[in-house]
Amino acid sequence: MKNEKVVGDGVKFERIRRITGYLVGTTDRFNDGKKAEERDRVKHSTEGLNAGK
Repeated sequence: MKNEKVVGDGVKFERIRRITGYLVGTTDRFNDGKKAEERDRVKHSTEGLNAGK
């Protein structure tokens, strides 16, 4: 089983998030107010979604 190919292995990608109405890769250019808004948001997890399947 060592020769199994993993789909997407070695493919580089950049995470894009929608924060405060803008599509961003990082929040380094946000002012303090936008950073605080992102920090105060409820974070949702996808962990355990496939547990019943």
